[in-house]
Amino acid sequence: MPTTEPFEAAAYGGAGWSPRSKSTQEEIGDLWASCGIQSEYAPLTSVLIHEPGEELAVSDNPNDMQMIDLLDIQRAQRQHQALAQAYEDAGVNIHYVAPESPATPNQMFCADLFFMTPEGAVLARPASTVRAGEERWVARRLAEIGVPIIRSIRGHGTFEGADAMWLDDKTVIVGCGFRTNDEGADQLEAILAEMQVELIRIDMSVGAMHLMGMLRIVADDLAIAWPKRFVHRGARALQDRGYQIAWLPDLTEVEQRKAFNIVTLGPRKILMPAGCPITQTFFEELGVECVTVAVDELVKAAGAIGCLTGVVDRQIAS
Repeated sequence: MPTTEPFEAAAYGGAGWSPRSKSTQEEIGDLWASCGIQSEYAPLTSVLIHEPGEELAVSDNPNDMQMIDLLDIQRAQRQHQALAQAYEDAGVNIHYVAPESPATPNQMFCADLFFMTPEGAVLARPASTVRAGEERWVARRLAEIGVPIIRSIRGHGTFEGADAMWLDDKTVIVGCGFRTNDEGADQLEAILAEMQVELIRIDMSVGAMHLMGMLRIVADDLAIAWPKRFVHRGARALQDRGYQIAWLPDLTEVEQRKAFNIVTLGPRKILMPAGCPITQTFFEELGVECVTVAVDELVKAAGAIGCLTGVVDRQIAS
């Protein structure tokens, strides 16, 4: 028999009621998995990737798949496995998307499909019909590994994670173009404002796919950018926050081999495509340690290491 009146029970807020007083961010690493970022250069600890497969053979026309050329599937898989091994060698925890139903050809480009904050993930909404729905499988996998999804871009908003990055723990920059529209940026701005984070919005140049292709941050005082494409307002925002901007001196490898499509493993340490000696020398002369992996087959899909990597967790200063 009950020992209390119904409205004195814990279920109604009576004795024994345990209020949830911690914020989402305070629950991360306890109730939720360790996840979140607030910089682009802190030590990388966890990523989400998808190994490509037979979905690369759905068409013999690369344009149907938004790719540059047809890929040799087995060679692409071997290179993707080598990429995963490079992350393991760097001590990075790997999670795989692994959709239950057949994947679409671009599912492997996980960087586009979400954006991490210190409180969890903002789920992207890709801009093209070719990629529509890829975010569903990323949402499922993030939930499975214990990452909170704090916002899903909706309505007519489009947003891809490779268009946004952290300048510091209170500032995010987003590039608006044909992948991320103003409505998507508005929704991202709203959720960031609740975290007391400012959003700086810049326009992407015609022909530029993502902000990631124009700007990479490799340390708390060093950013690397594409000359004549990265815009003045973005450069000023970096300089105002104490960054030195190093401009890519030679674009041949950048354009042909995606030499700038990199991931920062930690301060002044990057993972970059192999076979790019001019660009690698440039990075090394800036004091940046370069770990290389061959991705020349994967590059045919119009992306490389940065595009293939969804960053789930970097060390966040307490």
